[in-house]
Formats: sequence, structure tokens, C-alpha cells
Amino acid sequence: MACVLKRLKLLQTDVVIIGAGPVGLFTAFQAGMLGFSSAVTDVLGFIGGQCSALYPQKPIYDIPGFPKINGLELIDNLAAQASPFKPEYILGHQVQKIERQDDFWLVQTAEPRTIKAKAVVIAAGVGAFVHNTPPLEGIKAFEETSVLYSITDIEKFRNKRVLIAGGGDSALDWAVALADVASMIYVVHRRDKFRAAPETTRQMEDLVQRGKIKLLVPYQLYGLQGKGAHLSKVQVQHMDGNIEDVAVDFMLPFFGMAMKLGPIAEWGLQLDRDRIVVDPATMQTNLPGVFAIGDIATYPGKLKLILTGFAEAALACHSAYDVINPGKPLHFEYSTTKGISASENDAGKNN
Repeated sequence: MACVLKRLKLLQTDVVIIGAGPVGLFTAFQAGMLGFSSAVTDVLGFIGGQCSALYPQKPIYDIPGFPKINGLELIDNLAAQASPFKPEYILGHQVQKIERQDDFWLVQTAEPRTIKAKAVVIAAGVGAFVHNTPPLEGIKAFEETSVLYSITDIEKFRNKRVLIAGGGDSALDWAVALADVASMIYVVHRRDKFRAAPETTRQMEDLVQRGKIKLLVPYQLYGLQGKGAHLSKVQVQHMDGNIEDVAVDFMLPFFGMAMKLGPIAEWGLQLDRDRIVVDPATMQTNLPGVFAIGDIATYPGKLKLILTGFAEAALACHSAYDVINPGKPLHFEYSTTKGISASENDAGKNN
């Protein structure tokens, strides 16, 4: 689905899209429709942003044309929509700085990798995600192997014992989603009340009755045991002080994510309460050729909705046309007239 760029130190493209959430993915599609090549970066190691990290199974009701669609389905559809234009995905690397050089922007990630582009579109949501990790001794040794903060392959958990810690949407979404895959799901929460959507809570309670999920409430995480990077037991502590061992293969802590503006704050952008100020007619920032869209962008009357971000993506890409193709007139065509194949053949010719 996503072509991930690896071991590439320099890439030249028409537009760099910072953020691989739904708005960033739709920007890659819009860029392709205008004949632009694109690279999409994200600090997370997978596409989808909040939809994938926090609400993969949560239904979304305000996407035009879909009475109901969950987060993962939306991301899969957006990636498929952009795929004819072959955007490059640079995932798991935070953009550290952007620097103007002649008529180009140099976008540098932490590894470092440098991307040279004529336009930059910042679609970073509310900034960089940082997982809230449980304060357990030795947890680092198990991370990315048997302690995971996100899920990209459900089959990894087939016939495995999985302990999920947390009581919000993400924890219960994944408990329900994995119940028919894992051999046993344990849900650890410090209270017997959950903060998830009522329907998800109902589904989980039904799975508890069917023996697919075992609730450990009111408990909290206490310790980890295992060999090398592989867990064998998670110790949980009841609120009365009693400690129990739970045999597991994986632990999934879902304690939310802290969201920080991060290096974006140092790029010389005009900010208002950690949001980037843009011209709503073009979505351009105070820096020429740099645009901001989605939740990170602000202007009078802004609505923080995914569908608003989709419209902003179209505005930003059309506004970037003169930056990428100076002096070349844009002959606007509807997608019903232009189609995808012609656009696909044009994509990347501006390198």
C-alpha cells in the first residue's frame, strides 16, 4: 500500500507533505492530480496519524459519501486513492528543520535525510505524537518487539496472549478487534468504568461474557518479566496491594499520546497558540511556498474537522501550482473530465 523510502539520503520532489494523517494522504492525491510528485513524512512509523494510532476501529460519521467508516478503513481508502501517483513515504522520522535555498526548500529529518522541494505542506495535525509510556523498570528492552504502542499487522497476534492496558477508546477498540485473533485478551484498567464509546464498551462486555476477553479491574501495571526482548509475564497489582502474574506474549499500553509542536516552533512560522497562521484563501503561511492545513492551521472561522482539512488540501495544492510551475498557466479540469490515468502519467515530470 505505502512505498516507504529507506536508506535514501537525498530526494528531490515537487512537494513535501509533513504529516501522514488523513489530510496529509489526501494532499498526496491532490498533488498527483495536478501533476506534482510528492514525499510524505511522519514521525510515526505508519500512515494514518490519530486515525491509526488512537481510533482505528472508532466509527466516523461525517466523511462525505460514507454513512459510517472506521479510522483504518478511511486511511486504507485514502492511501489507495493516492497510490496511482506513487508518493514516497518517509515514516518513523521527525522533520527537524526546513531551510530556504534559492528557489527550493530543504527539508531535513532526524536521521538525517534531506528532501529538496519547491513547496512544503504542513499537515501535522496538532504536532508530533509522543506515546505516554508506563513507568515500568526495564520496559525499553521489550519495546518494538513485545511491548507495542501501535499496531500495523493484526496477524502478529494470532493465537497469542495479549495484555492491553488502558480504559479509553484505543484500548477497547483494539481489545474488540483482536478478540477473534488472539488466544486470549486481558484488559487491565485501574477502574471498573471505561472512557470508550458506549457501543465499543458494550461489544467488549459481550466478549467478556463469551470468554474472549478477561478483565483485570481494578488493577494497574506493576512489572515485566521476560528473556531478551520477549515478554513472558506481566505483573499487575490490585488496588488492595495484591500482585498477580499474567502469562502473555505481547503487551499493548494505550495511555494516550502527548502532542507537542516540536521542531515546527523553530521554523520561523507565525504562530497563534501553537497553531500556524495561514491565509485561508491560499493556506499559505508567512513563509513563501510553505502551506499549512488541517488541525495545525488556524484562521478566523476555522472548523477542526477532517472534511475541512480535505478542502484545505485542495486549496494548498492549487495555490502551490504557481510556486512549482512559475509562469505556466493551470488549466483546471474536474476529475470526471481529467480522470486518473492522465494525471498519473504526468506525476513526477516536474522533478
